[in-house]
Amino acid sequence: MASNYACRACSRALSRPPKLISQPSQLSRATSTHITAPLINKRTYSTAPPSPNPSPPPPPRWRAPGARKIAETLRKKAPIFTETYVAYGATGELFKKCAAPGAYTIPQATEKGAEIPTDEDGTHVGVGSGWWYDTLGLKPTFNNWAQITFLHMYMLQVRFRMFPSTHAPIWIQHLTNHAFAAAEDRLFVYHKFTQSSLRQRYLKNVFASWRAVLMAYDEGLVKGDAVLAAAVWRNLFGAREDVDAEKLAMIVGYMRREIRRLETTGDDDVAGGNWEFGPDPGAEAELVRREDRGMTAKEGPQQVQSGEAKA
Repeated sequence: MASNYACRACSRALSRPPKLISQPSQLSRATSTHITAPLINKRTYSTAPPSPNPSPPPPPRWRAPGARKIAETLRKKAPIFTETYVAYGATGELFKKCAAPGAYTIPQATEKGAEIPTDEDGTHVGVGSGWWYDTLGLKPTFNNWAQITFLHMYMLQVRFRMFPSTHAPIWIQHLTNHAFAAAEDRLFVYHKFTQSSLRQRYLKNVFASWRAVLMAYDEGLVKGDAVLAAAVWRNLFGAREDVDAEKLAMIVGYMRREIRRLETTGDDDVAGGNWEFGPDPGAEAELVRREDRGMTAKEGPQQVQSGEAKA
């Protein structure tokens, strides 16, 4: 059984008031001058009893290193990602308009056992119509189709270069992709290039021709009509000597006219794939045949002498 006895020392300690009770007020008065008012006013105390099972603090939110930079980059690149889909569809329609003037078919290619007609050089010859074949006199062959198509593609590419620098390469690349996909299909369907290695070898030569066209027409566009005419003569006519100079001048005038029209057309109209090329180069005949005033207004020797005498 527990005893109620307490020793004298313990009784005195229990009956004496504790010293710590009066010390906080003294400490508060002694140190109140060193504590700023905002700290005293802001400090609060909780009167709720402590929880027997306190919940653990929430784990810190994890962020991947550089996540913000990656998100910002994606936001900047989002318009470019969508641009490639828009460019793919629009350039597909625009390429059809580039290839239409030189379009041809080879009916024998779809007939079983039929022989594809060839010219004296052994080149496959098809059936085509329009100014380029009927008036200009080109044969409806694969190479002529490619050169006529390249000429129109070049004019569109000049316009694509006016797009923003982040968009122009996308449009140019898609237009080129459409062209070589169509060229490979034509080699397979009309010219019976059934072996992939043979088609790829042929397409490499076609691509080299395309690069030559870009360089030659760029030079002519900058240096003048005479240089541009020489570029057309080399690429479209194969530098033949029996080329009609008047018709060659019509092609140069046609290119200048269409590039000017493209230049004055808005980006939305071109990017919508609704662009249409104007009349064929034959529409430039009147302009080409018009006499140059500078050539007809030459002064003769007598006029020069009389003019000097008057002076």
